[in-house]
Amino acid sequence: MEVKVRPLKEEDYKGLREAMSAAYEGLGSVWRENSIMKLIDVFPEGQLCVEVDGKVAACALSIIVQYKLFGDDHTYEEITGNYTFNTHYDGGNVLYGIEVFVHPDYRGLRLARRLYDGRKELCERLNLKEIKVGGRLPNYHKYSDELSPREYIEKVKQKEIFDPVLSFQLSNDFHVVKVLKNYLKGDTESREYACLLEWNNIYYSQKKNTVTDAIIRLGLVQWQMRPFADIDKFMQQVEFFVDVLSGYKSDFALFPEFFNSPLLAAYNHLETHEAMRALARHTEEITRRIAELAIAYNVNIIAGSMPVVEEEKLYNVSYLLHRNGKKDEYRKIHITPNETRYYGITGGDNIAVINTDCGKVGILICYDVEFPELPRLLALDGMKILFVPYLTDTQNAYTRVRNCSMARAIENECYVAIAGCVGNLPGVNNMDIQFGQAAVFTPSDFAFPTNSIKAEATPNTEMTLIVDVDLNLLKELHHYGSVKTISDRREDLYQIIRVKK
Repeated sequence: MEVKVRPLKEEDYKGLREAMSAAYEGLGSVWRENSIMKLIDVFPEGQLCVEVDGKVAACALSIIVQYKLFGDDHTYEEITGNYTFNTHYDGGNVLYGIEVFVHPDYRGLRLARRLYDGRKELCERLNLKEIKVGGRLPNYHKYSDELSPREYIEKVKQKEIFDPVLSFQLSNDFHVVKVLKNYLKGDTESREYACLLEWNNIYYSQKKNTVTDAIIRLGLVQWQMRPFADIDKFMQQVEFFVDVLSGYKSDFALFPEFFNSPLLAAYNHLETHEAMRALARHTEEITRRIAELAIAYNVNIIAGSMPVVEEEKLYNVSYLLHRNGKKDEYRKIHITPNETRYYGITGGDNIAVINTDCGKVGILICYDVEFPELPRLLALDGMKILFVPYLTDTQNAYTRVRNCSMARAIENECYVAIAGCVGNLPGVNNMDIQFGQAAVFTPSDFAFPTNSIKAEATPNTEMTLIVDVDLNLLKELHHYGSVKTISDRREDLYQIIRVKK
């Protein structure tokens, strides 16, 4: 018999499905192929299998999470991002086990122990703090009429009762943290209870630039429109604000939509659509230089938005330039009639949460926030903070962005930060006047401000707004809020369906 532990591969799915079906016979469905493919894609090292004579006999699946964003009171749906695995974050500190199973034909060979040894080696190699698992209690239903979950666990620990999962975990140097209630929906054997267990990595050393608590500091720039002689002068002003926000230890710096539009002055002799395309030629350089600032000043920068030309099409693009050097982008999806008429901008076609060292965030540009479906999709994928760079010329246009942003914060149980340009820009076609007021909005419940406004800037004045938001409050709201706008949706009557391109 040839036995080896190795990373799971895409071509292993058929064997995995057969092994899991046999292991969980009568207990429900198996992992879908697209779920396994996503796990292999986002975290290939964390997906392990045991191959016996060329056949998949056992499997262990895991993700890395920034554990303080979830805490010890979580459900399986929460830790897996409602089975999307969008909660995985390479820069997290805990290896979380989401699945282990062994084909019944191979039980007794201690294959699960091999998988757990592989997890421990991975945890040490990646310098993760610990391994955590929510262990089912498959034999608890036999004793639930006479024993509480706590009493049951104690008897398993004393070896008075055998539980195939908990007994195995305890023998593998895991220790009990607490009982989890309503952990896995439909797990009638465990009465939906689970035992939170952990294994500590004694070789762990504290990482730099990781979330040490759930307080995230947001820095918003209320950007004054002014002429700039060239890109260097423009970048001096950008660096000034980055320096200021970094000095106050902000985790994020948010700039407005089209904040580089003063550079359009050099192209004022062109038609407006030609001028915007000319401005797009500078986007790559500006993005590169702002990315260098993000690293140098140790702050994640949402670089407002800038024009980008790709395959002859003009897009309105926002970049998130991480302080670790990573770059993400979002292309404005909903284009205003003004943008279509004057610039010929094309709408993007992708919406996705972005993993940062401060948790999952989303970006929508101005008009996008007036469409509730987009933020809802982001919220369902685990977004906690939504950034909205905007550019509005009149107060009524700003009011639309502001009021819709407030609504998005309430209905999606998240924070929403908005920042725009202010002042006048004479001599630049279609960019002459601006109205703006940066703000951070919250859900509406007892833990938050009564008006759902965490902070707001002085209207039409160049300034920064620095605000602390507590992600733990969102978690408490989700579980114990006066209303629960995410979980109380009537999905039996309506759902949002994402159309794949």
